[in-house]
Amino acid sequence: MTPTKAEKRYHDMLAEIVGCIACRIDGFANHYGSIHHVDGRTKPGCHMKVLFLCARHHQTGGKEAPSVHPWVRRFEVKYGTQESLILKCQEILRARGLMK
Repeated sequence: MTPTKAEKRYHDMLAEIVGCIACRIDGFANHYGSIHHVDGRTKPGCHMKVLFLCARHHQTGGKEAPSVHPWVRRFEVKYGTQESLILKCQEILRARGLMK
């Protein structure tokens, strides 16, 4: 399922405004990364259930900076559930007047 124009805009806002939400929680600004789909890429609404994550927090992290792949449980213990992180990202965008 290809993201719509609005979904692509949302992804761009996550990258440009929020950055990697895990790095942000750790106190760093990092706007280099990729979109992580929390619930697959084919279900209705899947392109809005996403996080923007740097490579380290998406796939290459270790013990101190767990990545969601393959250590999702360790990642969620440190940063919160993926669903709570989606809400946190949306709060940031709402505070900037970029989301309703």
